[in-house]
Amino acid sequence: MNSRITQYCIIRNGKIFLNGEEFFSNDIAESPLVFFKSALKHLNISYPKFYKMDSLSKLAFLASEVILIQDKARGSFPNDRVALVLSNSVSCLDTDVEYQKSISDRNNYYPSPALFVYTLPNIMIGEICIRNKYQGENIFFCSEAFNADLIYSYVNMLLQTNKADKCITGWIDFLGNSYEAVLFLIEREGNSNTIEFNIENLNKLYKGI
Repeated sequence: MNSRITQYCIIRNGKIFLNGEEFFSNDIAESPLVFFKSALKHLNISYPKFYKMDSLSKLAFLASEVILIQDKARGSFPNDRVALVLSNSVSCLDTDVEYQKSISDRNNYYPSPALFVYTLPNIMIGEICIRNKYQGENIFFCSEAFNADLIYSYVNMLLQTNKADKCITGWIDFLGNSYEAVLFLIEREGNSNTIEFNIENLNKLYKGI
C-alpha cells in the first residue's frame, strides 16, 4: 500500500495556502471571524449554518472546504469510506470560556443553548460530516502541539486495516485571536505525483509555511 498526501491546506495569519500556494489572503482583517467570513465569500459558498458555528468549527469548515475543492471536482469515495482524524491543543476552550461567562453571573444567568452545543471539540468533525455526508470513522485528539507521530499512527491504522480509503486529518486550533489550521487529505492509493504519507513529510509540510 502506498498511501499519499494528495492535498494539504494551511490557514495562518490571515492567509490560506493550498498545496503550498497562496489561495487567499486578508491579513488586514481586524479579527479572525472577519477573516473567516471573507474567506467564505471568496470560496463562493452559500451555507447559512456556517454563521451559527463556533469559531473552532468555522475554522475547520473552511480548511475542509479548501482541501476538498479539487477532490470534489474529480469525484469522491463512498461516504462511509472517508475518515476524519483531527487534533488540537485546547479542545473547545474558546467556546467553553464564552459559555462560562453566560452562567457565572447569578444576576444575569443565561446558559446559552447556542454555545452549549459547541462545548465538545468533536462537534467540528460533525459539522464537516454533515456538510459532506461523511459516515466513516472519526476521532478527536488533544495534544500539547502538532503531533505527526500520533496522526500517522492512527490514520495509517485505519488505512491498513481497510476501515477507510481516504482520511481528512490534521490540526485545528482556536483560542481568542490565535488560530491555526493544517489539514491533510490522505488517500490509500494516491497518485504517484503526490506526496508520500509519512511522519517526516507531515512535519515538513506543517512547518513549511
